[in-house]
Amino acid sequence: MDTAFDENRIKDLLLRRNILSLQDLENALLLAKEAKVPLLHYLITEKLINRTQLGELLSKFFNTFFIDLATVSISREQVLKIPEDTARRYNVVLYAEDKMTTHVTSSIPDSPKLAAEMQHLFPAKTLGISYSFPEDIEATFAHYGPLESKLMTLLHNPRSQTEDIVDEIFREAVKQQASDVHIEPREKHSQIRFRIDGILHTIADINTELHTMIINRLKILSKLRIDEHKASQDSAIRLNLDGVAIDLRLSIIPTLLGEKTAVRVLAQYIGNLTLSELGLSQSMQKILIESSQKPFGMILVTGPTSSGKTTTLYALLKLLNKPEVNITTIEDPVEYRVDGINQIQIDNLKVTFASGLRSIVRQDPNIVLLGEIRDTETAEIAVNAALTGHLLLSTFHANDAATAIPRLLDMGVEPFLVASTLQLVISQRLVRKICLNCKVSETYTKARLHEALPKLKKYFHEETITLYKGTGCKKCAGTGYRGREGIHEFLKMTSAIQEVVMTHPTSKQIWDIAKREGSMPLFYEGVEKIKAGITTIEEVMRVASPEEELEFK
Repeated sequence: MDTAFDENRIKDLLLRRNILSLQDLENALLLAKEAKVPLLHYLITEKLINRTQLGELLSKFFNTFFIDLATVSISREQVLKIPEDTARRYNVVLYAEDKMTTHVTSSIPDSPKLAAEMQHLFPAKTLGISYSFPEDIEATFAHYGPLESKLMTLLHNPRSQTEDIVDEIFREAVKQQASDVHIEPREKHSQIRFRIDGILHTIADINTELHTMIINRLKILSKLRIDEHKASQDSAIRLNLDGVAIDLRLSIIPTLLGEKTAVRVLAQYIGNLTLSELGLSQSMQKILIESSQKPFGMILVTGPTSSGKTTTLYALLKLLNKPEVNITTIEDPVEYRVDGINQIQIDNLKVTFASGLRSIVRQDPNIVLLGEIRDTETAEIAVNAALTGHLLLSTFHANDAATAIPRLLDMGVEPFLVASTLQLVISQRLVRKICLNCKVSETYTKARLHEALPKLKKYFHEETITLYKGTGCKKCAGTGYRGREGIHEFLKMTSAIQEVVMTHPTSKQIWDIAKREGSMPLFYEGVEKIKAGITTIEEVMRVASPEEELEFK
């Protein structure tokens, strides 16, 4: 921390603001002199003043006020509004703005040219400049990232090849554990965005020339037509990066501004996750494993796109994959390659889910993983396969576990087949986990929390409640989150539910029975992970809603 401030003025401010008594200050001066360190350094080391006091003290040197960036999250969009060279020259970041004002914060707010530079960047706005610690401002510069500068360097290097640029993009995507890479045309430039922990982040702004070069290289790698710009194209790529094979699923569509590309990164590290690492509790793991050990039946995992459904099924397959068991999958695409499992990639012109499933059941499988039940034909074949001695695992689009059953019935599957084959339905969502590097806690009274969040009263009964959040740091790129974990809702087929299935019930009727038999809704498990300090209320509310009618004791 920069301590190059006038010591006499520091002493005067410490006394005038009653931060230290005269006796304490004299003792601190003597001990700092003996230790041969600046007074401010000594006061911080010995914790004689806290962070806020220090910030407010130093801000007085500049006749401004203190902003503690450790308590707020600065977005990448805010950071990028100031060019990187300017931001580093003046150690400045955009703190807040509206239609009338712009507020920046700097560790050198009295720099002679700072105000003029900022006024040039944000004309016709009232400018405010405050003080923040230099290391906190420096941490926000992680948003500039190395990718954009690396790409520009490669582009202007005559020895660089387009393949080097593409490799660099996906090397960075794997490094940041991105699930998707978006390359999108804009009016005056193009953007590269990574989906990290379910949220899109802008990684680099590139020019049109580079955009075209990247798209053409991806088309060559995936054997797509380079001269086709008016139709959608899809393919798959296996990219070798530094000796490691990375599987990519590519989709290109024409837009008004040019071709947009979305690439799913099917990285191997995701396929190595265990059920515990995915967030399933011990009790849920026991139910899932017990259901999977039955010789036949059907297990469905429901949820929206990119909620981790296939990853959950593969974590289960890892436990079931034994030499004496024949496992076959049919997927679109094959997301994780696993030794010892027979995996089939569908091709709508030759192999569909339905036709592939018909062929699989003649291959003497014990376990079948069907990528998705999309239509009536596939649903009927899947149910019949589960009825005739196969354990069938599949994903299914439904908002919650109970809704899966009426959806199967609406597809035309006979109620007695659903009742006799369905073993378990899991509904899941992914929530971002609090970054462990910048995790902080705050304790609330029950009354204060209930006043702030009246809809969540029934979920928090403790007299004092400790909640956690991430303040944002380099490791989490200022988001306060790093990594994801599932929250789950289990619906186990019991005799009572089997009976009601025969009557074409609504999802509410099914869930009412499931609740009486011990099932807990998605949001409830989310609350448990909030209390355990894994995630935040805001994150659980983003993916799930409180169940109004259920009272928890």
